[in-house]
Amino acid sequence: MAAFPLCEDCRDDYTSPADRRYHAQAIACPACGPTLVFQPHDHDTDPPAVAAPSDVDPLPDRQTVVEGDAAALDAASEALTDGDVVVLKGIGGAHLACDATDEDAVARLRERTGRPEKPFALMAPSLDAVEAFASVSAPEREALTSPRRPIVVLSQSGGEVAANLAPGLHTLGVMLPYSGLHHILFDRVDRPLVVTSANRPGRPMQHANRTILDQLWTVADGSLCHDRRIVTRCDDSVVRFVGDQSTPLRRSRGYVPLPVAAPTPGDTDVLAVGSELDVTAGLLSGDDCYLTQHVGDVNRVETFQFLTDAIDHLCDLTGQALPSVVAHDAHPSFRTTEYAETLAERPGVDHVVPVQHHHAHAASVLLEHDCDRAVCITADGVGYGSDGTVWGGEVLDATLEDTTRVASLAPVPMPGGDRATEFPVRLLVGLLSEWGETALRSLVDDLAWSFPTREGLSVVSQQIAADINTPTTTSAGRFLDAVAALTDICHERTYEGEPAMKLEAAAVEGRPRDIAVPYKRVDGRRVVDTPRLMERLVGLRRDSVAAADVAATAQRALADGLAELAVDAATTRGVDVIGFTGGVAYNAAISRRIGTHARNAGLTSLRNERVPPGDGGIAYGQAGVAAATAGSSQSGQNSESSS
Repeated sequence: MAAFPLCEDCRDDYTSPADRRYHAQAIACPACGPTLVFQPHDHDTDPPAVAAPSDVDPLPDRQTVVEGDAAALDAASEALTDGDVVVLKGIGGAHLACDATDEDAVARLRERTGRPEKPFALMAPSLDAVEAFASVSAPEREALTSPRRPIVVLSQSGGEVAANLAPGLHTLGVMLPYSGLHHILFDRVDRPLVVTSANRPGRPMQHANRTILDQLWTVADGSLCHDRRIVTRCDDSVVRFVGDQSTPLRRSRGYVPLPVAAPTPGDTDVLAVGSELDVTAGLLSGDDCYLTQHVGDVNRVETFQFLTDAIDHLCDLTGQALPSVVAHDAHPSFRTTEYAETLAERPGVDHVVPVQHHHAHAASVLLEHDCDRAVCITADGVGYGSDGTVWGGEVLDATLEDTTRVASLAPVPMPGGDRATEFPVRLLVGLLSEWGETALRSLVDDLAWSFPTREGLSVVSQQIAADINTPTTTSAGRFLDAVAALTDICHERTYEGEPAMKLEAAAVEGRPRDIAVPYKRVDGRRVVDTPRLMERLVGLRRDSVAAADVAATAQRALADGLAELAVDAATTRGVDVIGFTGGVAYNAAISRRIGTHARNAGLTSLRNERVPPGDGGIAYGQAGVAAATAGSSQSGQNSESSS
């Protein structure tokens, strides 16, 4: 606000001890405060030129701009009510907004942003308005109305909002107004709005007027902007409740930069740079870990620059110099790995510590609960294993210093590597590869799959047989994706986690069937025999069991299998704590089931409560492992019995 010096009237109020505005931070008025304008977007012309931000964020200079706070708000609210897409510049970045009750408006927003299926978050004017379309428990109500104002994932109850807000899902992400602009806008708009990050796919959220107009001119029909400069962008936080316990899906606005307790042995300060997807970075100092806001996927230049800027900003906020220890994911090809290695060349950096992905997940649970040791189920999509294969369904005997892989899901072919992540049926063919192509063709005919074509099946089968670009994986996330393909729930992933999320939504309406979970031994460890388990699920489909019932059965069988492996390992090894973490821990049914198994066995059940169990919590775990191991001869060594 230094760029907006107080006018004479405001200065009198601010400096008078008898005035209720005495030393109020920060006051503003039409004469001396930030200015709102509404810029209509003419898609047939180029966007107006806007200068780069300096002390203020310059506004567009064009005759069509609507000036004056009230007039700009009236124009924006009229555009939203008419079904237009509008950019709303807020306090930490910008949102793309439209009428959440208008299916045509939502469809236009999807088409223009290239988000055909991704669920859109909503902002509703009041708690009463939320309860008109979603079920809200007491803990969810408390989170919605808290000063942090996160997006809270709620169960849909039907009515009053567009049906295409979250295709194929049973939940909606909802928040209440958290800035003055939101409140005064809802004085004019009497319905919930879609509010989704204002960015092109793969790029960070826009926060400056210049880039808002340049990048979103043809996406939106108008922009409601102000000239107050946003120094640091910050996305909305997202939480979800399982019973009364909340789990952060994204830890950002409202939570950052408050630290998370991180009790570690010694006094080593650590910078942890995270993984590759859903990245946050962390700065461990003493017994506190300061995490950056949500950054996102750093495989693009703009987002990677956002990561480095966020780290620099965090160091400035905490008054910390670059620590002597830098931690990163053990994957050799991640951009964050390369970045950590470049930091090693800076003065004062003594150690660069690679931390195996699932050890970091497990460590995040240990750190949160100040637990010395636990048998941790770490279930997610993919992570670089210490044996060089793709892990994702692991049972680890874990401490901060060390971890032993004691059980897992069975390793199966993943034809096409990352392509199997985009098209789940590839992993399904991998799970059933022992059948041979003829039997798989018969299955395609029996189940009338919409994908793959016969030609595609032949190519995938040949790829597996020739072992061309076909790594093996133990991934729990990919197993759930394959079930989504088997049940015709989802055949192509258009956003992170889509197949498994839609599978969970379908399973809510299903009734799980009793099937035995098969096990076997691989390389001396006990594993869930997922190919045999998939065969049993195929049998249910061939018996015309409803897709929802198969989905519910698959989720329960996966939870039962992993829980049995963990309880067996804990009992054998004399460990009394079971942890559950990784992206699959977002699944409420699986999380509840694993917790029940642990408690029924007389063991303590732990999961993440303050950092995301997915990759948004990886940096927190990396920092703990690095602090515990830095300086020892084992720092950075990655094997099945170490980090």
